[in-house]
Amino acid sequence: MIREREAEIVVIGGGTGGCAAALAAARLGKRVIMTEETEWIGGQLTSQAVPPDEHPWIEQFGCTRSYRQFRDGVRSYYRRHFPLTAAARANLLLNPGSGGVSRLCHEPRTALAVLQQMLAPFVHSGQVTVLMRHAPESAETEGDRVVSVTVRCLRTGDRTVLTASYIIDATECGDVLPLAGVEYVTGAESRSQTGEPHALDGAADPLDMQGFTYCFAMDYLPGEDHTIAKPSQYSFWRNYRADFWPDKQLSWTGVRPSTLEPVTYELFPGTERYSLFQYRQIVDKTHFAEGTYRSHATLVNWPQNDYWLGPVIEVSEEERRRHLEGAKQLSLSLLYWLQTEAPRPDGGQGYPGLRLRPDIVGTEDGLAMYPYIRESRRIRAEFTVLEQHVGADCRPGGQAAAFHDSVGIGAYRIDLHPSTAGRNYIDISSLPFQIPLGSLIPIRVENLLPACKNLGVTHITNGCYRLHPVEWNIGEVAGALAAYCIDKRLSPRAVRGNAQQLSAFQSLLTREGVELAWPSVHAI
Repeated sequence: MIREREAEIVVIGGGTGGCAAALAAARLGKRVIMTEETEWIGGQLTSQAVPPDEHPWIEQFGCTRSYRQFRDGVRSYYRRHFPLTAAARANLLLNPGSGGVSRLCHEPRTALAVLQQMLAPFVHSGQVTVLMRHAPESAETEGDRVVSVTVRCLRTGDRTVLTASYIIDATECGDVLPLAGVEYVTGAESRSQTGEPHALDGAADPLDMQGFTYCFAMDYLPGEDHTIAKPSQYSFWRNYRADFWPDKQLSWTGVRPSTLEPVTYELFPGTERYSLFQYRQIVDKTHFAEGTYRSHATLVNWPQNDYWLGPVIEVSEEERRRHLEGAKQLSLSLLYWLQTEAPRPDGGQGYPGLRLRPDIVGTEDGLAMYPYIRESRRIRAEFTVLEQHVGADCRPGGQAAAFHDSVGIGAYRIDLHPSTAGRNYIDISSLPFQIPLGSLIPIRVENLLPACKNLGVTHITNGCYRLHPVEWNIGEVAGALAAYCIDKRLSPRAVRGNAQQLSAFQSLLTREGVELAWPSVHAI
């Protein structure tokens, strides 16, 4: 069956950026249809099971008002619905999981609930329609415009043709770009193309992308045995060692990303080594009344389950499925190794009390609904952000490049995980940066906008533009820009190209709570 639906703005992909885009457009009065491939909206925050990675100033400034409302909503959710201890309830900056990666580590289901609450007024009124378990399949274009996108229901196989004035690609891999013939880039650029100090020597490599990860949740019940069945690929992963890695991947040895020096981890706190369990811990049971949780819980997104044997975009469907299965097997093999063979400080082996928690991630196999994708297709944009604009070593004045068309800000190290071409981390200092409007505008297509990692950045600068608050900002601006262009009957290119319109749009963003510039802060 083929249906037809129409809205003013269609958002393909209901991840972090997609939700922000839909919220922004709805707040500005537009009718929105948003699709989502999985069972959960939220992307990185939910279906990919990655607690927010944020900069040091996030509690004071450096994000949009609506992202701050999300963060406040997470803390409020625990205060309203959970039996917190008196100390936890009194802590205005409560970190529910006490994880080390962020000042706000929380369960994916909490993020899902908060996002649904934020969207609820618009969904209940019919202004926003959310089509779950729908994936883009094809697109129709006329000249330099995208007329419609056809999505397929993954439950029934039915197709729906979605027509809108503006199409926002908020998919995790930039899936609408090839369907609509939008010019895009993948993989690693060469130094001769971009001049970036850390770009590739020699030719560009479109298939050289950061590894991806199937995250999973687990807790620990000592004295119990929750050992899973031996994964089918365990023998391979148990012995696998990349040429650039100091030891087997299933070991306690990794590398310090910024120096590439070997480093030894430990599972739990208590030694001088870094605790991987505490790294992305999402439940700290001591914050809750005794008996609420049996154990602390953590999300496993570690060097040991980064998958870099091949990409999942720009390859055949058969190869894509092979790499997805390989990544799942790696994560399950990591868990099995932890349960059965991982060396313990007491000289023993294995932690059989580690318990896979499928309920936390909403799946039967215990792995996240969707892999954590670090690198997407990227539009060929009117303006592309380079390492020279944001890298600390490239900016002797101590400030990132100032963009006259700033539509937001972010801060994160240039952090590239090991790649599908067998290259190790690239982890270098960056300066708090702005998001230029030009990076959201395709070089040709007039009515498609990116809403997450698919904006005009390079393989290198993707490393600092890909995390939660920045993706939210990108999506929010995409939704606001589409709404503004509909109201003014202008193209995004015309808004950027006209000083008066650009100023008016930036004023709109400021009123909506989007910060356009940083105060004086330092590199990270």
